[in-house]
Amino acid sequence: MKMTFRWFGVDNDSVTLDQIKQIPGMTGVVGSLFDVPVGEVWPMEKIKALKETVVNAGLELEVIESVNIHEDIKLGLPTRDHYIENYKQTLRHLSKFGIKVVCYNFMPVFDWTRSDLAKVLPDGSNVLSYDHNKIQTIDPNKMLEDMDANSNGYDLPGWEPERLKTIKTLFTAYQDVNEEKLLENLGYFLKEIIPVAEQCDIKMAIHPDDPPWSIFGLPRIVTSKERLEQIVNLVDSPYNGLTLCSGCLGANPNNNIPEIVRYFGGKGRIHFAHVRNVKIYEGGNFDEASHLSSDGSLDMFEIMKAYHDIDFKGYIRPDHGRMIWGEKARPGYGLYDRALGVTYLNGVWEAIGKMKKQK
Repeated sequence: MKMTFRWFGVDNDSVTLDQIKQIPGMTGVVGSLFDVPVGEVWPMEKIKALKETVVNAGLELEVIESVNIHEDIKLGLPTRDHYIENYKQTLRHLSKFGIKVVCYNFMPVFDWTRSDLAKVLPDGSNVLSYDHNKIQTIDPNKMLEDMDANSNGYDLPGWEPERLKTIKTLFTAYQDVNEEKLLENLGYFLKEIIPVAEQCDIKMAIHPDDPPWSIFGLPRIVTSKERLEQIVNLVDSPYNGLTLCSGCLGANPNNNIPEIVRYFGGKGRIHFAHVRNVKIYEGGNFDEASHLSSDGSLDMFEIMKAYHDIDFKGYIRPDHGRMIWGEKARPGYGLYDRALGVTYLNGVWEAIGKMKKQK
């Protein structure tokens, strides 16, 4: 496996490339362009500048997270073909700079959803938290205001103001889109995109819905092993694969993450791994946690063992971390706890390898 770290750019991240490079076992960063409107072609000069910045710091840039999907594609509107052609051209541009994986999601309107961006834990750290009752009763526009007010001054990925300024119109547009229609629209997109991805040698890796159930009555389809099976079968190609996020799928205790890793990893369909822990409570509530197994509800040892058992050679990164030691950063994306997460995951990986050699 290749350990990576998500990075939001020189002007949009409290964490520097020099700091990331000093984390033991780190090979590269997962980057993106956040100033290109969703649906537009990524300019080659901007990709080139990002690549050069990362490489000059002594790190690799081989994974992009995300090339976001325009809502017209998810809705299946006649205009989707224009945005799909733009997406294809973006893939062609990315391929010229050694990009190997593109992570994307297919969540309508909202990306990841939380009720609290800084819930204080007993140890004094704070975390992203989800309270199902709060989400069910809050007005979506109010939630947008709360997210912006508590973002520590950073744009939140998936919650870009320009993308969500037409939220009322989007809710109306999705009234006639159920889960099966959304899956059909994903299939249309993949049938167009995957042949280009194959030509460009870029693996497409869909990210699970976060959390893995409906929000505000909007359909969600990347939620379970069964749904993942449907998605990889929409286009039978190794370039149609997954970003396996343990925290997203793991928020539903019915999802057995080690089993899912072994099943899809055995098929060669996991191209990118997000590994994080969550503490699950009754009623669909959860807090994000440190990577340590005992701090959450997921067995991180078993998850990493599953990746080791399938001889995973893809990209992996620690996902959201706590905010600790007084750090002020983009919620979920500080340096300190994610660096601890890398060290923990690398230690588990090394221990599993040595245990196997002793047998």
